Amino acid sequence: MKSTANIVTVDARHPDEQTIADAAALIRQGGVAIIPTSGLYGLAVDAFNTDALDRIYRLKRRDTNKALLVLIDRMEMLDQVAAEIDPAGRALMNHFWPGGVTFIVPARPDTPRRLTAGSGKIGVRWVRHPVAAALARHLQSPLTGTSANVSGTGGCANVDQIGGDVLASVDLVLDAGPLAGGPGSTVADITRAKSIILREGAVPANEIIIQFEKYRSR
Repeated sequence: MKSTANIVTVDARHPDEQTIADAAALIRQGGVAIIPTSGLYGLAVDAFNTDALDRIYRLKRRDTNKALLVLIDRMEMLDQVAAEIDPAGRALMNHFWPGGVTFIVPARPDTPRRLTAGSGKIGVRWVRHPVAAALARHLQSPLTGTSANVSGTGGCANVDQIGGDVLASVDLVLDAGPLAGGPGSTVADITRAKSIILREGAVPANEIIIQFEKYRSR
C-alpha cells in the first residue's frame, strides 16, 4: 500500500485485500473516504451512520433537502434500504445492473432521513467498479456514492482534479488512477406505473423506458 498523506494508491482491477479492509474499518468507524465509482470519484461513508452523512453535507455544502444515493454490490444488499419493489422493477434492475443506472425506489421506514431527504424514496446503484464493490462487499452494507466535489461544481475523474478543500476534509482517498469520466449515472424513478427519468447519463433514457414498459406489460 503506497500512500502520500491520506492518499492511498489502489489497483483499479484487483484491489489489495488489506487496503480494502483498512478502508472499510475506517468507514465503519464513521470516516469519510473518496473512492472510485464507475466514471467519477465519490464520497463514501456508511449509509447508516448519520454523523458521517452529516459530514458529507457539510463537506459538499449540499442542500439538506437533496437526498444521497447509495451503492451496493449485490441485489441482496438492496433490501437493507429498500421497501418492497414490484417484479417489473426488479426485472429492470436485473437488466441494467451492475452499471450506470441509479434507480429511485421506495425506502424502508427505518432508512436514515439524510439519505431520503424525507421523500420516502432512496436512490440505489449496483456499482460496477471493483474498488467500490469490494468496499461494499467487505462492509456488507451500502455506501454513499455522491460525487467528490462541492455542490454545483463538476465531478472529477482523476484525484488530481479534486479540490484541495475536499481532499483536506476527508480521512482517506483511494486513488485508482484516471476514471472514465462522463455524465455520471442515469437516474430513473421507478416508484410509479411509468419510469420517470430524473437525469440522463451513462445509459440512454429511452432504453430504460422501453425495458420498463416491456416488463410492466408481462
